[in-house]
Amino acid sequence: MYPRVIRFSLFAATLLTLAGCGTLKEQDETAQWSAEKIYNTSEEAAKDGNYNRANQLLERLEAKYPYGRYAQAALLRQAYNYSKTQEPALAIAALDRFIRLYPNHAAIDYAYYLKGVIHFDSGATFLNTWSDNDRSERDPKTAREAFDIFKQLVARFPDSKYAEDARSRMQFLVNSLSTYEVSVARYYMRRGAYLAVVGRAQQALKDYPKTPANEEALALLVKAYEALGVQESRQNYLQILERTFPTSRFLKDIDSHKSWWGS
Repeated sequence: MYPRVIRFSLFAATLLTLAGCGTLKEQDETAQWSAEKIYNTSEEAAKDGNYNRANQLLERLEAKYPYGRYAQAALLRQAYNYSKTQEPALAIAALDRFIRLYPNHAAIDYAYYLKGVIHFDSGATFLNTWSDNDRSERDPKTAREAFDIFKQLVARFPDSKYAEDARSRMQFLVNSLSTYEVSVARYYMRRGAYLAVVGRAQQALKDYPKTPANEEALALLVKAYEALGVQESRQNYLQILERTFPTSRFLKDIDSHKSWWGS
């Protein structure tokens, strides 16, 4: 037989172990829940705006029931919930995982759409909030990624109910990115960096043709080549500007040697 002290220690340890198990069991409210109940409860939490609890439940669902339609739906819902809690990186990770695991899922078009929207929101914020001091240094990478994702969606699922909105967002992004590139060229013009003006303005024309900002891009090229003393290129771009935008206000500024880009 064990000495009394040892027996008491073993008894106490057993009680603590049982108490710990009881506590863990109490903490896991989903222990006896079905996948459907966990999913529905997470939906109720999300409707109440409690996205953190909703995702905690969805994580438990995936752990307990890793296969089946509820596990698949859980990934999409997690991504949406993360987007609502301003955690885009976690949302994108969930969507990438869904796209990788379930490429033929009925909601795969929605996965691409939501991924594009998350990038779009971040990219649009950047395009609308840059300052004069960082235009030449920052890159609207997220906006370009949003465009590429929407492009994939429209190409793969042209009849998707999300395709029309994706096309509208693509047009907005193209116009905004073109405007951004021209604003960078204008920034360089103010600083007399004429080769940089040529590079950015030409890039805008190449990457984003038939956008409103093309008008100023051509005008900047005319003025930059004039400053560089390259008359043939100046004349070529001037003719394109006159032909494409015959009523352009920039033509008057060019003729009067007036600068419109500021000092």
